[in-house]
Amino acid sequence: MSVNEQDSIASFNGFRWLFAFVALGAAVYANHALVDGSILIRVAAILVLVALGLGIAMTTTKGRAGMIFAKEAKIEARKVVWPTRPETIQTSLIIVVAVVLIGFMLYLIDMGLVFIINFLTVQGN
Repeated sequence: MSVNEQDSIASFNGFRWLFAFVALGAAVYANHALVDGSILIRVAAILVLVALGLGIAMTTTKGRAGMIFAKEAKIEARKVVWPTRPETIQTSLIIVVAVVLIGFMLYLIDMGLVFIINFLTVQGN
């Protein structure tokens, strides 16, 4: 792709993003303006405007890159090995016990500091 073609594509990206944001803004306005009308018309208008805005955004360079990223993320998510139920329960119990122990330790530290501060301030009077 030549430099001139890249420049023209980049300049159109700005207009595409503008149109996409206008369409999404129109969806927000339609949600407010059609509040007294039929809910079916309101939902249809919002869905059409959001789909139009997202469709326009997907034609930009960053939109295409985002779609490629989403597809690759979906492929990677399929490779995840999920833990079994017993592993999940065991890990959750370990976390709960650790949180309780650390909470108790912080409570003891706090009470020790309160005791020290009370001792120092009462002795000063």
